[in-house]
Amino acid sequence: MLGNRKKQAPPLKNGAGTSESKAIDPLRNLGVHEDEDVKRMLQGSSMVKVRSPRWQKRRTLKLLQDGVTVWCQSHKTSSRAKEQQSFSIMEVECIREGCQSETLKQISGSVPEGHCLTVVFKGSRKSLDLLCQTQEEARHWTRGIRTLQERVENMTQKEKLDHWIHAYLSRADQNHDDKMSYDEVQSLLKMINIDLSDQYARSLFQKCDRSADGRLDHGEIEVFCRELLRRPELDAVFIRYSANGCVLSTVDLREFLKDQDEDASVTHAQSLILTYELNPWAQKNQFMTPNGFTMYMLSKENCVFTPDHARVYQNMTHPLAHYFISSSHNTYLTKDQLTGDSSTEPYIRALSHGCRCVELDCWDGDKGEPVIYHGHTLTSKVPFVEVIQIINEYAFKASPYPLILSLENHCSVEQQAVMARHLRSILGEKLLTKAISGRDPQRLPSPEDLKGKILVKAKKESAGEDVSSSSSDLSSDEEVSRADSRSSKKKDEKKPAVSKLSPELSDLVVYTRSVHFRTFDQASKSPATDMSSFSESEALRLAKDSGTQFVRHNCHQLSRIYPSGQRLQSSNYNPQEMWNAGCQIVALNFQTPGEPMDLNQGKFLQNGQCGYVLKPAFMLQPDTTFNPENVGGGPAHSPVLLTVRVISAQQLPKPEWDKPSSIVDPQVWVEVHGVAIDNNKKKTNHVDNNGFNPRWDSSFNFTVHAPALALLRFVVEDHDYTSSNDFLGQYTLPFSSLRTGYRHVRLLKLDGSSLSPSSLFVHIKISTCQSSSSKYSAKSPAAKSPSKKP
Repeated sequence: MLGNRKKQAPPLKNGAGTSESKAIDPLRNLGVHEDEDVKRMLQGSSMVKVRSPRWQKRRTLKLLQDGVTVWCQSHKTSSRAKEQQSFSIMEVECIREGCQSETLKQISGSVPEGHCLTVVFKGSRKSLDLLCQTQEEARHWTRGIRTLQERVENMTQKEKLDHWIHAYLSRADQNHDDKMSYDEVQSLLKMINIDLSDQYARSLFQKCDRSADGRLDHGEIEVFCRELLRRPELDAVFIRYSANGCVLSTVDLREFLKDQDEDASVTHAQSLILTYELNPWAQKNQFMTPNGFTMYMLSKENCVFTPDHARVYQNMTHPLAHYFISSSHNTYLTKDQLTGDSSTEPYIRALSHGCRCVELDCWDGDKGEPVIYHGHTLTSKVPFVEVIQIINEYAFKASPYPLILSLENHCSVEQQAVMARHLRSILGEKLLTKAISGRDPQRLPSPEDLKGKILVKAKKESAGEDVSSSSSDLSSDEEVSRADSRSSKKKDEKKPAVSKLSPELSDLVVYTRSVHFRTFDQASKSPATDMSSFSESEALRLAKDSGTQFVRHNCHQLSRIYPSGQRLQSSNYNPQEMWNAGCQIVALNFQTPGEPMDLNQGKFLQNGQCGYVLKPAFMLQPDTTFNPENVGGGPAHSPVLLTVRVISAQQLPKPEWDKPSSIVDPQVWVEVHGVAIDNNKKKTNHVDNNGFNPRWDSSFNFTVHAPALALLRFVVEDHDYTSSNDFLGQYTLPFSSLRTGYRHVRLLKLDGSSLSPSSLFVHIKISTCQSSSSKYSAKSPAAKSPSKKP
C-alpha cells in the first residue's frame, strides 16, 4: 500500500481498510504485516540500555500492534518515567549503527561493534543507546524502524486516518476477540478525545450493529469507522458545488478549482477524478462522488502550503548577503548553557532540518586535542574531531547549499593548528580553502557558486597585520560584546585576553571573516567578505534607531545575531524582528522549542527547506529606503486583506500528562508575524469536550502591510479556566506560500515533528487593499484573484 515492496497489501476501499483475517489490523493498514524485520520487532528483543560504561541495564524493547509505538520495559513508576518508556517511530530523527555515539564509543573496545545502535530522537529527548545480543538482531531493529518511518512518511492523509482509528480500535479491543462491544466503543471514544452523549453513542453503535448481537464484527467495524470519520463540513462544500447534490460533474469540479485559484482546465479536472474517485461507474462517466471528493480534499494537493515552494524555486545566484540563512546557536548543547550536555547529536538534528550555519565553541582539551563546550560552565565536553566527523557525514543530506561553521575560537595557537588539520583532513574537498577562481575575492559568491562547500567563519589576519595585534583578538563575538557593555565605565579598561592566531586556521577563512562592528560608515567601506556578530539587544537597537542603515548594511555584508548571555536556560528571542532588518544569520537555540523556533521552521519551510531564503527585492538595493519601523508608503508597503475562516479541527491529541479519561476543550489562535504594524493575533472560542472533530466557523480579518516579510501561524490549545492553556499543535508558514480556498493545515508537535493525522480545516481569502498598488498582486504567488466567499 505504501511503496512497492509489499504488493500483497490490499488497497483501501471507499476509505476503509479491509482484511481477510482480521477486522482490526493496524499493521495491515501500514502494509508491513509480512515484513520480516517488523515481525521480529513485534516479538520483542532483550537488549542492554547503555548510559555509561558503569550504567548498563537490560530492557525489553517491543513494537506494539499499532505498528508505530515501541515499548521499552522498565520498572520505574513515576509518570515522567512512564512517558519515556515508549516512543513513536515518528519521533525518531535517525538510527546510527555501531558505536558512533559518545556513550557507545566509551565501550567500543569491549563489545562487538555490529551489536550496537543508537536511536536519535527529534527535539531534546535523550538518545537511546542499545546493545543487542546479536548483530542480526541489531540489523532487524535498524531496518525495521527505517521501514516503518518510510511507510508512515509516504502515507496519504486518508491512509493515516484509517491507520490511526485502527490503532485505537486495537487498544480498545480489551479482550482481543477482534470485535467491539458497546463498553469497548465507549472506551474508544474517550481514547480518541470525544465526549458523545450516551444516547448518541448508543444510537451510532446500534446503527452499525446490523447483526443485532451487541458486538461489532468485521464489516460492522468498518461501517462504524466510516461513520466516525465522516466530515459534514466537507459534505457541505461538496453540496454547494454539486449541481444535482449527488455528484460533481467536470463542470462543477472546474468551478470549485477556479474558486480555489487552481488549474481549472478540463484536463486537470479529469485527472483529479481518475486519481481520487474510487467508484468505477463515476470514474468512467467523469463524475466525482462525495467519497472521491473527500479523498481529494484530504490529499497533499489541498495543503495550505504551496506545493511548488516545497522545492528550490528561488534564484540562487545572488550574493550570500541577499539570503536569510537558517542558523543555530550553541549547536552542541542538548539543553541549557550552564549544566547541559554537549553532544554531536544536536548537529545531526540541526543539519537534518536544513540548518546552514552551526556554531562550535572551541577550547583547549587534554592530550593536545581541542574540545567543544560552553566555556567556564558545567556543560560537558565533546571532542572537536568528533563534531567535524558528524558535520562531514550530515552537512549536505538535507541541502546542497553551503554550510557555514561559526568558530568561537578560545584555543591556543597549537590547538588551533590541530583544528585546522582536522578540518582539512576530514572535510577534504568539501572545505573551501581559497576564493573561487576568476571571481573578485572581496565580493561574496552565491549559494549556487558554493554548492557542496563548507565555509569557516572566524578571525583572519589581513596582509601585513601582526599576529598579536588587537584585530586578532580570539575571544568570541559574544564575549567581546559582553565585555564592551561591562567596560563602558573606563575607556581603557582591558578587553578579554589577546591571543595569537594560528596561520593554518586563518588561511581557512575565505569569505566569512569575523570583524568587530564599529559604525555603518566604516563597514560600508570594508570588503563584503567581512562580517560582524551582534547581540540580540544590540541588533534590536540598531533596527529601531537606524533601521534603513541596518537594512543597507545587510545588503552588503553578512550579520550574525546571537541570544543574550542572560538566557541561561537557552531560551530564544523573536527572530522576526531581526529578519525585518535584513539580518541573515539569526542564530537560535534549536534545542529549545517554542514560538521562536516555530517561526524559524516556518520561515525556512519554503524554497525546498534548503536553509536559504531570498530576501524581498526591496531589501536588495544598496540605496533602499525601507525602514522596518516605518513601513507606510515605503518600498515594502503592499497592503492586502487576509481573511481566515477557521472551520474545524480533526483528531487533536491530548496533552501527554492528561488523565486517560480527560477530553480537551480546543481553541485556535491565528497569528500574523511580520513588521511591527502587522503583528496581530486573534482566537476562536473554545469547544467543550471535543478534540476529535470540533467546529468553530470563526472568521478573522487581518490587514497585512508588508506581506513579503510576514508569517502566518496557527496554534491550537486546550482551554483551561484555572491555569494556562496547554499547547496541542501548531503550524507556521510564509505568507508568500499561503494558498487560498478551502485548505487543510497539518499540525506539528512542540518539537516541530508531525502530529499526524491532526489537522485544521480552514478557508483562506486574500484580496488587495484599495489603497495598495497592483504591484503585489502581480508579483506575489499568494495574492491572486479573490476566492468565492465561503
